[in-house]
Amino acid sequence: MNRFFGHLHTITRHRHLVMRHCFRCGIPWRGLMHDLSKYSPAEFIPGVKYFLGNKSPTIGERMAYGYSKAWMHHKGRNRHHFEYWTDFSLEERRYIPIKMPLVYVIEMFCDRVAACKVYEKENYTDSSALEYYSLRTGEEKMHPETSRLLGMLLSMLAEKGEKETFKYIRKTLRKQKDY
Repeated sequence: MNRFFGHLHTITRHRHLVMRHCFRCGIPWRGLMHDLSKYSPAEFIPGVKYFLGNKSPTIGERMAYGYSKAWMHHKGRNRHHFEYWTDFSLEERRYIPIKMPLVYVIEMFCDRVAACKVYEKENYTDSSALEYYSLRTGEEKMHPETSRLLGMLLSMLAEKGEKETFKYIRKTLRKQKDY
């Protein structure tokens, strides 16, 4: 029962933080729609079973099976994950990363910041998401332009803080059609 409520609290807290961040960035609809699939049985049940408290339950599921069905379900339904944006290239005859639309890059930024806040708790700093990105991303599997923009936003957060970064996203980046 503790894992049930622990997982429910974690995903709800994360979702509410992302929502707040998305509102501050000027993309309220993305915040409202963020991670609703985590409440589906395909993601919620494994989330409870493999709840760890200080990191994603998909890690526990991967440790048990070598892969995570919950993660595959999640990334296939949520466009703010760069893993969603891959397709088979007829030219290269392999899967390649696709450049993400700007609104989803912004949501991905909000998602990563909120995840660090939830899992790192009182140890969170404005550099946390950049440090996580530098250590653990598969940026070689992310489109280069998407990776550059996300890295720039995370660096700006680390150097200038939330207020300046969210203001830049809302006042400058959101007014652009592309990046």
